[in-house]
Amino acid sequence: MNTLTDLKTGHTNAEWHARRQAATPRGVAVMGDFFIDKAKNAEFWDIEGRRFIDFAGGIAVLNTGHVHPRVQAAIAAQLQRFTHSCYQVVPYAEYVTLAERLNALVPIAGPRKTAFFSTGAEAIENAIKIARAATKRSGVIAFGGAFHGRSLFSVALTGKVQPYKAGFGPFPPEIYHVPFPAQGASLDETKHAMEQLFKCDIEPSRVAAIVFEPVQGEGGFNVIQAEALQWLRALCDQHGILMIADEVQTGFARTGKMFAMEHFGVSPDLMTLAKSLAGGTTLSAVVGRAEVMDAPAPGGLGGTYAGHPLAVAAAHAVLDVMAEEQLPERAQRLGGQLVAHLRAAKPRYAQLGDVRGLGAMVACEFVDPATGAPDADLTKRVQAAALQRGLLLLTCGVYGNVIRFLFPLTIEDTLFTEALGVIDAALADVLSA
Repeated sequence: MNTLTDLKTGHTNAEWHARRQAATPRGVAVMGDFFIDKAKNAEFWDIEGRRFIDFAGGIAVLNTGHVHPRVQAAIAAQLQRFTHSCYQVVPYAEYVTLAERLNALVPIAGPRKTAFFSTGAEAIENAIKIARAATKRSGVIAFGGAFHGRSLFSVALTGKVQPYKAGFGPFPPEIYHVPFPAQGASLDETKHAMEQLFKCDIEPSRVAAIVFEPVQGEGGFNVIQAEALQWLRALCDQHGILMIADEVQTGFARTGKMFAMEHFGVSPDLMTLAKSLAGGTTLSAVVGRAEVMDAPAPGGLGGTYAGHPLAVAAAHAVLDVMAEEQLPERAQRLGGQLVAHLRAAKPRYAQLGDVRGLGAMVACEFVDPATGAPDADLTKRVQAAALQRGLLLLTCGVYGNVIRFLFPLTIEDTLFTEALGVIDAALADVLSA
């Protein structure tokens, strides 16, 4: 069976969905009722020719847009040279130069080193391995509402049961959660929970690392309190615990800086990177203090496809585009415009709750106006109304009542304005009914 031939014979989205359901498991959930055919920057077209504006970006993977010419050219050039050697068997210089570039960019104090992997979950798991090797400890603390991946250890760190953890236990031991100091909890509540954790569950001298997202992604785009990060850094220093900043979703200009940690003036010990690092190809990284990164013995880190040559080539092009097109600055401008637009709509709609964000990592909540309770059903209806008008949006949040906006930072101004109009129309369709 030739899939490309199948597509050209006029099969519909409905027919492909029937084949999908017969060929793939239900555990791989699919949101859209259409199949993509082609894409360019912040737009894509399905196999029936319908056009969409993309405010999902492959879940924050496409900060440089679909098929950026620089990224496309870099992959094409590498494709002519070689596609795989396994870096641990036959190394290539581009891996080393990309590590050097990231070492120079990340907000980590002192000498730094980088190791590459394939996915965000893989980066998280390896960061924990590195932390355990460096500290000779086993405990790990994460936060409620966090998302760190779907592999068994990373999903154990994730602070959201449905749909990620339900039915997959038991999970690895010595993983603990405390409330995240943002919209849902005060810093005092987090401090109290941490104190209780140290009194009741694990002594701090057995904790290897505390891992967190500077802005929670799946948890609802909750921005960590700046004071909380200062406290967390002091707590880690006091007890010899390593601080791991998960910047898988926040990295690479999304928040208006290359990395979200730059907003807070706090230096983590390790950072995990992925998603928009490589323009849609599979690449992740752990970057950290050199002495910490060197803790695992030779052979303890790596992977058959880790630091794949095509993805490494793409990542070099992404970093060039970030600098040349000033995408951090563009994220600040577009994110500010979106926040202002959403907040201007709040007086018209009592169901539109908190509007928040950092740079272009923006989200809004939907609530029951009488009680203030999260309204997931209303959120889905707004999402569906936008999709009906050709704008792809994603929901998130522990209660499923948040819409997040993850447009490519390279989006044309005219297209961005068009998308704002679609958002207005979707809000009016649902909230005025």
